[in-house]
Amino acid sequence: MSTTYTITLQNCAFFARHGVHDEEEFLGQRFFVDAELDVTAGDALESDQIGDTVNYGIAFTVIEEIVTGKRRYLIEALALDIAKGLCQTFPQIRRAKITVRKPNAPVPGVLDFVQVSVEHFA
Repeated sequence: MSTTYTITLQNCAFFARHGVHDEEEFLGQRFFVDAELDVTAGDALESDQIGDTVNYGIAFTVIEEIVTGKRRYLIEALALDIAKGLCQTFPQIRRAKITVRKPNAPVPGVLDFVQVSVEHFA
């Protein structure tokens, strides 16, 4: 029997220029990301060594580089790129659930945010 555990990075905030409208690229806005990472324990729980687990400082940097990198029209595509990037960086991740929130989505009304979640299985 194998053991897994979950690492969660909650409400990571970044300024970026994603969206289908020209003004979204021109003005930019804040995006918020949650990452729920299911990890195969391997040696981490016994060894108590950072090198045997997902270093969440590095995970944050991977998320930041993807969010602030190239423009995506859809936050769905952004979420999938984040999930894939984390799984490529950390082979011990078995499932990455990424949620991206966009508080200033161009909609004809008032809302707190638009949110998309993507699950990627490595």
